Amino acid sequence: MTWARVAAVDELKEKGRLLVKPNGKQIALFDHNGRVFACDNNCPHEGYPLSVGTLDGACQLTCNWHNWKFQLDSGRTLNGGDDVRIYPVRLDAGEVWLDMTEPPLEETMRRALAGLKQAFRYAEDDRMARELGRIEAAGGDVFEALRAAVLWTHDHLEFGTSHAYAAAADWLTLRARDAGDEAERLVPLVEAVLHMAWDTRAVPKFDYPEATTPFDEASFLSAVEAQDEAAAVSALRGALDAGMTESEVEPAFAKAALAHYQGFGHAAIYTVKTRELIGWLGEEARLPLLLALTRYLVETSREDLIPEFRSYAPSLAAWQAGEAAAPPAEDFATGSVERILTRIAESKAAPKALYASLLRAAALQMLRFDLSRQDRNDGPVSRNVGWLDFTHAITFANAGRRLAGATPELWPAVLLQIGCFLGRNSGFLGNASGIEDWAVEDPAGFLAEARRSLFDHAAPEPIVAAHLVKLLTAITEEIEADPESAYVPELAAAANRFLHTPLRRKHALRTAKQALAVVGR
Repeated sequence: MTWARVAAVDELKEKGRLLVKPNGKQIALFDHNGRVFACDNNCPHEGYPLSVGTLDGACQLTCNWHNWKFQLDSGRTLNGGDDVRIYPVRLDAGEVWLDMTEPPLEETMRRALAGLKQAFRYAEDDRMARELGRIEAAGGDVFEALRAAVLWTHDHLEFGTSHAYAAAADWLTLRARDAGDEAERLVPLVEAVLHMAWDTRAVPKFDYPEATTPFDEASFLSAVEAQDEAAAVSALRGALDAGMTESEVEPAFAKAALAHYQGFGHAAIYTVKTRELIGWLGEEARLPLLLALTRYLVETSREDLIPEFRSYAPSLAAWQAGEAAAPPAEDFATGSVERILTRIAESKAAPKALYASLLRAAALQMLRFDLSRQDRNDGPVSRNVGWLDFTHAITFANAGRRLAGATPELWPAVLLQIGCFLGRNSGFLGNASGIEDWAVEDPAGFLAEARRSLFDHAAPEPIVAAHLVKLLTAITEEIEADPESAYVPELAAAANRFLHTPLRRKHALRTAKQALAVVGR
């Protein structure tokens, strides 16, 4: 123990309370019915001085700023969130002594993780920041908090993996690449756990099947295709029991993710980001993250089965490999889904060259998106469109390139599914400004500055912040993958336009009109 003399007993009894500052700390002392208590002076909520709080006869200390209440003999919060730290007291020869020994790391971690879990109930980002900050300040492994968050949430995702896990991988990449000071290193951690809490708040558990069967890729793919979660999960468990890593099972997940144009491209994105997040968090996160991804692949929508994309399967079947020059991006920036898919399938272009042309077309569409379309409230649900419809073409392309790079047989599906985005989005273009209005002289420098702006973003919802970090991460990776490509100027300009034009998320009147239309029918 490390004891420090802090005050005279007589002075404390005379005044009833004192503020003392041993070793640079601020500690509030109270004389309550002849007993002496000591606690941190700063309220753990927002730092208001507890030495001017209200102490009642039941030894309850109230912070008068937001009415948080603490049991002074234990430090336990009674009305609020975080507990307040208390200090053992010893009275000796008329002096008040405090034990200033720091708690062991294990105790700090236990308390911080318990507080973090409580913060999940109402998705309290301020408390999350405090608990994560306590772990870092104590020298603990802050990734242990993220691993715990995955374990707390993976079986509360009724339909499997969400943007929360995918964005967590990008937030951690941003932290490693761009964070400067201690506060900037904390922001991505808070964003990651906040989104996990947001997506699972007030959601019950949905347990995963426990059976295990030997893994083989064909059986796993058949189970996903049949939307048989029990069979797919049991095969996954068999793979992990056999010692397979996330990288070794990723080809099977990639094939399942690209078997259909599904989940509006998220199946491919989630497959890539799940492996990345496991890489950050380690073996303890492998099973829960892969379970959630398996459930997502089983449960997600398959848009190629609806009329708008019915030409996808025939185009895939008609695919003809070749090494011809890729058609220009303008050929793919406009036209129906069917026309664009036919053009892609018949081009016989080399996959990587065709990919570059399609990615440039997606950037051109972002530069030509008619922003007024996201304000329309006079159309059916099928014509709802916004900025995220356009950004998804690029984030999917980024994930698809990485999956096909590892498993080349997937290139036709990746390229045609980019075409599905292009055909869908081409109906919402206008005479919007082109690259000349949004061009940036230094794409790498612009993107670095844009990424750094995320440490102080103002997005009100985690899902919006997730799209900001995922788009900037994808564009950064695509430019770094081929810095001399013709798509570089348009990608950077597209990001510039997206970041500096409105992103509408709430459509009160449109929702009401569409609801009445459905009821009327």
